[in-house]
Order: sequence, then C-alpha cells, then structure tokens
Amino acid sequence: MKPFVATFMFLTLVLLSSLLQNTMAGSSFCDSKCAVRCSKASLQDRCLKYCGICCEECHCVPSGTYGNKDECPCYRDKKNSKGGSKCP
Repeated sequence: MKPFVATFMFLTLVLLSSLLQNTMAGSSFCDSKCAVRCSKASLQDRCLKYCGICCEECHCVPSGTYGNKDECPCYRDKKNSKGGSKCP
C-alpha cells in the first residue's frame, strides 16, 4: 500500500507543477501588448508582471505606453491594496 500512496503523491505533484507552469505562462497576445505598453517603463520587469496579470484578467491592454486607460475599463478600474492603480 505504501508504494501506491507514494506513486500517487509523486504523480499528483508532477501534474500540479505542470499545471502551475502553464498558468503562469503568459499568452502571446498579452506578452506582445504588454511589451509595447511597458517599452518606456523605468521598472520594466515590474511593469511587465502587472500588465500581464491585468491583461489575463481583463483580456485587453490600452494602446500606447501611458494613459488611454478608457479603452479598457476593467484594466483602468483595477486597484491595489492602497487604492492606487494596479495596472501600468
């Protein structure tokens, strides 16, 4: 019985880790839109991270490198814990 449980646990761990990697991988749509949006950001890694999160949830990214958030109300209305804009 112990080998069965160990094998089951191992397979579960492998499946969950592959699912997590697929979830964390950005879509090509979001990656390309966020690359443009964050091209002039001083903290580019942070900009890409939060833009990717917002894009995945809202399915859109405003055009340009700054502003134009009215093009995507979901993106515009996301707030961080301090009440500021979550999306770059």
